[in-house]
Amino acid sequence: MTTTIQLEPAIALSADQFYTLCRQNPDLKFERSPQGELILMSPTGGETGIHNATLISRFVMWNEVQKLGVVFDSSTCFRLPHGGDRSPDVAWVKKERWQALAPEQQRQFPPLSPDFVLELMSPSDRLGEVQAKMREYQAAGVTLGWLINPGDRQVEIYRYDGSV
Repeated sequence: MTTTIQLEPAIALSADQFYTLCRQNPDLKFERSPQGELILMSPTGGETGIHNATLISRFVMWNEVQKLGVVFDSSTCFRLPHGGDRSPDVAWVKKERWQALAPEQQRQFPPLSPDFVLELMSPSDRLGEVQAKMREYQAAGVTLGWLINPGDRQVEIYRYDGSV
């Protein structure tokens, strides 16, 4: 489940202020929409955690064989080019794009769109909200995205050309 707080126009957080807010509250998981809304993410349950661990381990194993990029877990927040700071459940970035970032950019919230994102719905997620997040990834330049909905046994594939 997520909670969204409308900050603007009363408060507008800069990218550095958002990063500092996240660092000062390490027990909370924040995202930020392109409109500046602060999104508080709740922890997942056991079943979702098991599914997410399985998925990320498979991507890590694939990536170790292919050696084409870098895999990230759900704790990694990406600063997307059209605004917004998002943490997909699994993300992958091509090696050359990752290596093009300065060390400071790699240490903080990487200022780029992943090449691939995966969102795994938990029972408390709302489908429409996660679909909107996937469209946000598309608009930010993510090449491929998977939305996995285990409850309905459905997968939606989001492509760079805008198709689903």
